[in-house]
Amino acid sequence: MSKRIVIDLFDGTEELDAVGPWEVLSYWTQAYPADGWRVDLVTDDGQPRRCAKGLQVVPTAAKAAVPRPDLIVEPGGRGTRARLTDTDHLRWLQAATESGALVSSVCTGALVLAAAGLLRGRPATTYHARFEELLALDPTIRPCPGQRWVDDGQIVTAAGVSAGIDMALHLVGRLASPERARQVQDGIEYHPVPPTWLTPTTH
Repeated sequence: MSKRIVIDLFDGTEELDAVGPWEVLSYWTQAYPADGWRVDLVTDDGQPRRCAKGLQVVPTAAKAAVPRPDLIVEPGGRGTRARLTDTDHLRWLQAATESGALVSSVCTGALVLAAAGLLRGRPATTYHARFEELLALDPTIRPCPGQRWVDDGQIVTAAGVSAGIDMALHLVGRLASPERARQVQDGIEYHPVPPTWLTPTTH
């Protein structure tokens, strides 16, 4: 049986928060099936969701189809605000954590983890303009602005939007090996050094 990864989708998901980790994790699981992992995009009811900028995404499964995920990726976006009071979803995150799942967030997905009580006393990062909102939910959180991702054992948080790609590569390195993470990075041709805005483009 494969270990299961789920990326949560909801109305108002920030596109790259979900699709960035999906690109990394789906490339890994499809190119290296012997590693024993599978990834799904899930929604509460298995129906498509309209993301923050209009992209409509068809999930690969309903949340109930993966009752005991081994890794959860909680993306951010405007839709996270509804998630903060969604008691069923918060209980799902809590139950998964109690069962030993590794739980991660991208961007304002950290707000949802905070609402579920999963960041209590932990170091964490989020979108650079949302730390005050994060700390309002749980003032015991130790904020880590400027960090692309923060690994605190069972909970891993990433900064805004594109940082989810970096975090997902870190997760591949942690769950498989650093060499596998390098292979996935090469496979998706993700080498943002030096930063692209400093690199002249010639044709």
